[in-house]
This record gives sequence, structure tokens and C-alpha cells, in this order.
Amino acid sequence: MSGWRALWHLEFLGNELGEWAVALAIFLVTFTVLPLVKRVISRKRRREYPTSQAYYALDNLAALVEHTTRLFLWGVAVWLAARDLTFPDKIDRTLNFVLVLLLWMQVAVWVMTAIRHAMGLGRQRAPGQERVRGGSMEVVLVAIGILVWSLAALLALENLGIHVGPLLAGLGIGGIALALAVQTVLSDLLASLSIALDKPFGVGDFLTIDDCQGSVEHIGVKSTRLRSITGEQLILGNSDLLKARVRNFGRMVERRSLFQLDVHYDTPVAALAAVPGAVREIVEATPDVRFDRCHLLRCAPTTLQFEVVFFVNTPDFKAYANAQQSINLRILERFRALGVIFAAVAPTPVRVHTVPSTDLPGDSPQQRLL
Repeated sequence: MSGWRALWHLEFLGNELGEWAVALAIFLVTFTVLPLVKRVISRKRRREYPTSQAYYALDNLAALVEHTTRLFLWGVAVWLAARDLTFPDKIDRTLNFVLVLLLWMQVAVWVMTAIRHAMGLGRQRAPGQERVRGGSMEVVLVAIGILVWSLAALLALENLGIHVGPLLAGLGIGGIALALAVQTVLSDLLASLSIALDKPFGVGDFLTIDDCQGSVEHIGVKSTRLRSITGEQLILGNSDLLKARVRNFGRMVERRSLFQLDVHYDTPVAALAAVPGAVREIVEATPDVRFDRCHLLRCAPTTLQFEVVFFVNTPDFKAYANAQQSINLRILERFRALGVIFAAVAPTPVRVHTVPSTDLPGDSPQQRLL
């Protein structure tokens, strides 16, 4: 018995073997219990019915627990086990350094998890905005992630006794030089944040930007990618998008159609008076179409011009094209029955300009088409 007591009190690295045994037991129990608790909470979260009262509170907690790393749990177990032990200064400083880094790394992971979880709840409560937001939220998460991890790193250095004031001053000077060197990239990055927050368009929207047309496929940190009608991919810088005039057809609720009917002057006045009513009847008989107006607005030198406006109750272009085709065919049929004569617009004559021979090679005058 005395031999066991002697062994129990035998010192190793400044601590008795009994203290080492207790520390090892605490480490094993902690590193076993904490993962089990994490697993139980995760399973409870998946089984909980989403509409129950306790779901949201449990879901917030479970999301943080699920993203608790095993490395952090190992650090907690080591900290609990080593509280009653004494170590040489070098080992103590190293252990403290590692534990502080693990703590702030886990805090950053928890903060990012909470932010992603809040955004996920927002998408669930407003499912109609998912297409609009699209990849823009990824840009916001990138910016928030840079900020969170930077703050965590600075706080970790402060806890380790490193003064971050001179470091921040040096980073500020270096940051100015770096910003001047990569100002184009920074401009696109800030533009992507503006797009993410303002949400002028989302993934899936069809845009017209100057002479470019296409559907938004991806909104990135530096550029936005469109898929054009002809199939190729268009890549536009985010800063260029903010400077351009963007027409977003993806936000259309309905389509407005305006077209003109040119009628000959030989058409009887009675037939002209019947045109607005006939056009109204044709448009109103077309499915998913709302009639707006039809008037004889202009008496041009060669034609009488009727202007017709109607709305298609869907933004789909094919639905608009089908409605316009149906209306055109029925107008042709009705106008023939009413005796309305369409005007034949004469082609614009080609003007010929004589250029002196000194402007072009050769001795004889040359002719240039305008």
C-alpha cells in the first residue's frame, strides 16, 4: 500500500502522478461528455417540428452548438484538466497562447454562424425574395467575414499581451499604399457591397445594360456574370454596372404594348369611326390582355395614324408575342370587313450626291450614296 502511495505522490514535471491522473480523468470525461451533448442537441434540432413554439429558440442554440469545433472542445478539456497543475513558464505560455487562439477562433465561428442563421430565417420568412437576393448575400457574408475574423485576431493579440496600436498604425499606412495599388479591385468590391445592399437585380433577372443583354447567373465580389440570348457569357465589372443605366426586365409585373396602324386617306369616315371600337373588342377578347386606348392621333401627310395601347398581364415575352400576333391577325380580318384601307408607305428615296474628282481617285466625277 505504501508503494502505491509513493507512486501516487511521485513528481513529474512539477506535479504528482496523482494530480496527473486526476487531470487525465477530467480531460477524458470532458472530451467525451461535450461531444455527446453536441450530438444530442443536433438530433433534437432535426426532430423538432418547425412550427412548434420551442423551435426557434432551440434552433438558434443548436446552430451554435453544431458549429462548435472539436478542436475547441479539446481546448476546453485541456483547460479544465490543467487548472490544478503547475507547468514551467515556457510550457505555460505556450499553452495559454494556444488556448487563447482557439477561444477567439471559436468566437468568430459562432458569430458567423449566428449571422448566417439570421439570414436563413429571413429567407424562410420572405421566400419570394430569394431569387432577388441570390448571390448578393454571399458578397455581404464575405465582407462581414473579413471584419469578424480581423476583430477576432486583434482581440486575440490583445489578450496575449501584444499591443495592437502600433500594429494598426502600420497596417493603416500599408493599407493606404495597398489601396492605391488595387483601387480597381477595391472599387469593384465596394460596388458589389452596394449591389448586395441595394438589390437592384438578382440571380435570374434579365438585364439590358447599354448594348449588353442577358440573364444574371452570378453576382460575385468583383464581377457580375450574365448569360446572353445567343448563349455566350458576359462578364461585367461591378463598378461599371453602377455607372451604367440598367433595365431590369425581371422586375416586370406586366408588359405594355404600343403599336401604330397606318390607314389610307381614301378610307370612308364611317369606317374610320368604327376602328377604335373594333380594336377594343379584339383586344378585350384576347386572354390575359387589358385594353388601354385606341385613337386617331395624327393626320400625317400620307397616312392617318391610329395609336393602340394594351397591357399583357404577365411579364413573359412569349405570352406578349402570342397576344400581339393574335391581335394583328384579327385586326387584318376586321379591317377588311369594315372596308378600312391600310396605307402603303413609300420607301425613302435614295439621295445621290456628286463629289468632285479631287476628293476621290480618278478624273471623272464620282457618286456617293447617302
